[in-house]
Amino acid sequence: MEIRAERVGVDGPHGPLLRPTSLTVREGEVTLVTGEPGAGHTALALALGGRIRPSHGTVTLDGDQDPAKLRAHVVLVDAPGVNEPEDGLKLGDAIAEELMNAGQRANRAAVRDWLRAQDAEQYVGQRVDNVPPEVRTRLLIETAGAKPGVRALLVDQPDRHVSDPQTWWPHAAGQAERGLAVVVLCAVPTVRALNAGAAMIGVTE
Repeated sequence: MEIRAERVGVDGPHGPLLRPTSLTVREGEVTLVTGEPGAGHTALALALGGRIRPSHGTVTLDGDQDPAKLRAHVVLVDAPGVNEPEDGLKLGDAIAEELMNAGQRANRAAVRDWLRAQDAEQYVGQRVDNVPPEVRTRLLIETAGAKPGVRALLVDQPDRHVSDPQTWWPHAAGQAERGLAVVVLCAVPTVRALNAGAAMIGVTE
C-alpha cells in the first residue's frame, strides 16, 4: 500500500494553509513529516486522509485519487481542532467513543477491561487533560490501529503534549511492524531528537 502526495497545497481565505508538499508513505514504515510552527501540519494530515480536497496537487492511495478510499483506510490520530479528545472529557468516555468507532464493545466494563490490558485503568475517571501525555498518545494510537479497514495512521503533532519522542515513537513503530503505514507530523526539534530523516512540509522534491 502506498499513499503519494504530489505537490499538495491547501489555500485558506487569507493565504496558504499548506504550501505545496510532496511525499510518499508506504505500509510497514514510519514516515516523519516536519515543518516550522504554522507550516500546515494538520492541513496536510487532512489532505492525506481524504478529509479535505487539496487546492493544488493530488493525493492517491495505490494510484487511486478517490477521497472516499482514503477516508476508509486512513485514520487521523489526535489531530488538534479536528478529532482530539476534549480536555474536560473523562478518559473512559473518550476511549468508549474510540472503541465504538472501532466496532468494539464500549460499555463501562469493556472500557475498563481495555484500559486494564493497556495498564491504564487507573486513569479511567480522570479528565483527558490530566492524563499523562505519554499515556494519552499511546492509548489513542492503539485505538486508532484497531479500527476496521485501517491501513494507515496519521499521528498529528504528538510532540505538542510531550517533548520526549521516545514516549510515543515505540508505539508508532509498533503499528508499522503490524504492517500499517504510519505518518507522524511533528516539529523540527523532534526529528533532531530522533536522529531520523523526515519529509519537509513545503518541499516538493
